[in-house]
Amino acid sequence: MTLEHDRVPLGRIHAHRLRFDQAIDAIVALARAGAGGTVLTPNVDHVVLAEHDDTLVAAYAGASLSLVDGKPLVWLGRMLGRPFPDKISGSDLVEPLAARAAKDGLSLFLLGAKEGVGARAASALSARYPTLRVAGVLAPPHGFDADTEHDRAVVERVSAARPDIVLVALGAPRQERWMEAHRHALAPAVLLGVGATLDFLAGERVRAPRLVSELGLEWAFRLAQEPRRMAARYLVRDRAFFGIALRTLREHRRR
Repeated sequence: MTLEHDRVPLGRIHAHRLRFDQAIDAIVALARAGAGGTVLTPNVDHVVLAEHDDTLVAAYAGASLSLVDGKPLVWLGRMLGRPFPDKISGSDLVEPLAARAAKDGLSLFLLGAKEGVGARAASALSARYPTLRVAGVLAPPHGFDADTEHDRAVVERVSAARPDIVLVALGAPRQERWMEAHRHALAPAVLLGVGATLDFLAGERVRAPRLVSELGLEWAFRLAQEPRRMAARYLVRDRAFFGIALRTLREHRRR
C-alpha cells in the first residue's frame, strides 16, 4: 500500500491524509493482504522525539500507515495547505476496528499494559462485540525488550497465536521501535501502536472528554491527572514543537 501523494511532513516524520473510515479500511486491507506492516499514530511528542531519535525516524520510514493524533498536527497540516480530514488516535481507532474485525472475522492480540489490564480490556471488547476473536493477551514485564531472550520469547508467543492485528501498548517511543524491529518476524500480522488505549478500555485511566480533545487540550487533561509524570513532557520537552513546526512551514514554502 502506498500513500505517498497523501503524505504530509511533520518535522522528520510524517502522517497520511485519510478520513477515519478510510483509516479503518486501510488497516483491514493491510490485514487481508497478508504481508504484515505497522500502523503508527504520531502526536506532538513523537515529532519532538524524532528530532534526536533516528530509530523513531526509521520506524516511521518503515510504517505502512501513519495516522495523525493530536490537534496541533491537524492545525500544522492546515497551515501547510495539506489539511488532515480527521484526527485519528490509536484510542479512537480500537473500538471501531474491533467492531470491523468482529464483522470480518479478523482476530486481535492485545500486547502490553500492566498485568491484568489487557485481559480486562479484552473482556470489555468481547462484551461489546461478541463475535470478536481475541487471539491472545500478553503483559510482558517492563524492560522485556532490552533482554534479547525475553524479547524473542514475546515475539514467539505473539506469532504462535497467529493474530491478524496486534494492538501494541508499550508507550512511545518503545512501541514504535519494537514494532519496527519485529514487523517482519510477526508478519502477516499488522501491528498497531495504541499507547494507553488498553488502560482506557479496562477503566484503569479516564480519557479526556471529546470536546476537550477537539479543542486541542487533551494534554492539559492528562497533565492534571498525572502532573509528576507528564510535566517534563508537556511543559518542557514538547515546547520544541513550535520551532519544528516553523521549520517545516519554511521548508514547505521553499519547495
